[in-house]
Amino acid sequence: MRAVYPGTFDPVTYGHIDLIIRARKIFDEVIVAVAHNPGKQPLFSVEERVALLKEATASMSGVSIDSFHSLAVEYIRQKQARIMVRGLRMLSDFEYEFQMALTNRKLSDDVETIFMMPSEAYAAVSARLIKEAAEFGADISKFVPPFVAEALRKKLRARKS
Repeated sequence: MRAVYPGTFDPVTYGHIDLIIRARKIFDEVIVAVAHNPGKQPLFSVEERVALLKEATASMSGVSIDSFHSLAVEYIRQKQARIMVRGLRMLSDFEYEFQMALTNRKLSDDVETIFMMPSEAYAAVSARLIKEAAEFGADISKFVPPFVAEALRKKLRARKS
């Protein structure tokens, strides 16, 4: 069975990678789909986020990386999948994710949302907080792979110039 894990992934974190690995244990194929969501004002372009995810998942069989411009449920149907994987880190995520899942169900009742919790070590990891910490020069090596930390440092330096 094929599942789709949509998100912004700005940037990909160990929490995201953890969910991809765990989803792959359940599903035959996992498509990690990077959303074109200019409303979130991502730091990395879609192409950069796709490239970082491809590097992060290079050794994982049954995992592919893609991007999409549509509603997630439309993309999932286009990929002939029926399962949307979403991560719940903390209780604070639940209200938003629950609302989104119910809305998606009304838009497409043939797509089911599966919520997965990350390993405890990554429960508090958020891409937004990692970007803020990196901006102040914090060591983010516990939260993202080295190549992501380097890309983040370069991006933040370029933005300051």
